[in-house]
Amino acid sequence: MARTTLSRSAPPARATAGADPAESADIPDVLLRDSCYLEILIPARDEAKRLPNTLDRTVRYLEAQPYSSSVVVIDNDSVDKTTDVVARIRSARVPVHLTGCARPGKGAAVRRGLLTSRARFVGYMDADLATPVETLDTVLPLLSQWQVVVGSRRAHGARLVVRQPAIRTLGGMVFRAMAQQVLPGVADTQCGFKFFAGDLARTVARRLRIDGFAFDVELLRAVTDMGVPVKEIPVVWSDGQGSTLRVFTDGTRTAADLFRLARSRMT
Repeated sequence: MARTTLSRSAPPARATAGADPAESADIPDVLLRDSCYLEILIPARDEAKRLPNTLDRTVRYLEAQPYSSSVVVIDNDSVDKTTDVVARIRSARVPVHLTGCARPGKGAAVRRGLLTSRARFVGYMDADLATPVETLDTVLPLLSQWQVVVGSRRAHGARLVVRQPAIRTLGGMVFRAMAQQVLPGVADTQCGFKFFAGDLARTVARRLRIDGFAFDVELLRAVTDMGVPVKEIPVVWSDGQGSTLRVFTDGTRTAADLFRLARSRMT
């Protein structure tokens, strides 16, 4: 029997001060998912081609684990068949939820997922499964000691199986230089494999305002500002074709968000 569930977010408010005002207030119980030990969030915008393999591997991995878990795809206003892909997933042990987020941006989608979670541990990963889901074998034991464990392509022992195109590699170098001004203690803020103690994640998510790709920097900075250290672990990582990142458009917006974060740190 299918364990896929569907919930839809309310339409986004006007983009005046970042986060949707509805996210700053208490989330209605009807939007909260059942509690479990681990919940994996996957933000997705037009990911119908890459999601089938990712969901299949993720669900099969979680079915083999002794703890309770669930997978949540946050549909970021897709116009392809992303929602149909999620609806076809079948699992007797691992619920697969589909949650809507009409407000555009990876940050908005992840924030929605965090705020509607009740899991003891919660985190997010990319729709292309650039980091193998089996990396959780390393992450979960560490979460019993650390509250934040993130994958890193720049930590000692990391391995890049498929590298990014040259233009994205160059953009990544510029991004890292800017991110270091905001968050000097983290070598790789953008690896899409981050997991948290659930209570911490929900507390921090209410403070976040960035909707785009600089969301990760804002999130990790908010964590460190609370005095919580970030544990980076080396990952095996492969660049996947079909990324929704628009180098110039998203790059300009991301640079502006990082600049604002850097200025706020100085004030």
